Amino acid sequence: MTAMNPTIAPPERRRGRLQLLLLVAVVVGPMVLATLMYRFDFWVPEARSYHGTLVAGETGLQALGVDQPSDRWQLLVTAPHACADACQRLVYLARQVNIGLGREADRVVHALAVATPVDGDYASTLQREYPQLLQQPLDAERHRQSGTPDAPHLWIVDPHGNLVLRYPAGTQGKGVLEDIKHLLKISRIG
Repeated sequence: MTAMNPTIAPPERRRGRLQLLLLVAVVVGPMVLATLMYRFDFWVPEARSYHGTLVAGETGLQALGVDQPSDRWQLLVTAPHACADACQRLVYLARQVNIGLGREADRVVHALAVATPVDGDYASTLQREYPQLLQQPLDAERHRQSGTPDAPHLWIVDPHGNLVLRYPAGTQGKGVLEDIKHLLKISRIG
């Protein structure tokens, strides 16, 4: 009569260890790979889903030269000089994008920050055709120190006063509208 060995046979023990290692690799492997991708900047996709220029860091309105944040999202037009043709087109674009938001339009305001006072004709046009436009002063010296190009720009600003995206004069409204819709969709603020 042969005695039965109560221990697990070596091939079954090896198979169990292999299964454990595979399970750990499946769970921990993607986290390690993602950390390495972030740390060493490889396999990072070049394509972006936004149309403007992303403002890096926590740059706020004060750094740009504007002191009046809003409690809602802003489509802010800045002009470091007088509000000439390019600036006026951006003001029109900001209003059209705001209207294009439909039922989400009440979460966004459009604003104009200009360093020099708006001339009389355009000031009356703004009062007549843009009654909801917020007008703010722009500190030209702080704007110059911010490193922002010396031209009119359209900015998307979050309700905390942080600059999110920047668009140059001549930008298309469709891209701005897509970007602000996406931001409003994923945001719980404003």
